[in-house]
Amino acid sequence: MFVLSNKTNTIKQTAMENTVSKTQRWTSYVMSGLVILFMVMDGMMKFVKPPEVIEGTLALGFAEQHLPVLGTLALISTLLYVVPRTSILGAILLTAYFGGAVATHVRLNNPLFTHTLFTVYFGILIWGGLWLRNSKLRELLPLRKSH
Repeated sequence: MFVLSNKTNTIKQTAMENTVSKTQRWTSYVMSGLVILFMVMDGMMKFVKPPEVIEGTLALGFAEQHLPVLGTLALISTLLYVVPRTSILGAILLTAYFGGAVATHVRLNNPLFTHTLFTVYFGILIWGGLWLRNSKLRELLPLRKSH
């Protein structure tokens, strides 16, 4: 934020920094929406347990009995991310969940760009979507230095 001698100019500059353009807001919704849709589907499938999900879970080294726990963690974290008041907490929990997925794929020596980094891409979408629409997060994590 610029600190100017005139209080009115300081208020105007602060207001300009906290505004989000329509394009920026919609981009953030699309970024977040992709993750939300994927995580809701992923979480629900852990309860429905189609054969493909069970096979994939076993291939990753987890037992079928772990599916409800993983599904619950995924859905609760996603729900917290969807609610604006708790979106930062949801993003932190989803990041932790995705970190576990990365560790699992590294342990199994799975392909880097298609398997191991898949959830990293989602993490970028989660935090990027929040960053675009949350002025406090942009202040905390600026991409450029204030003059």
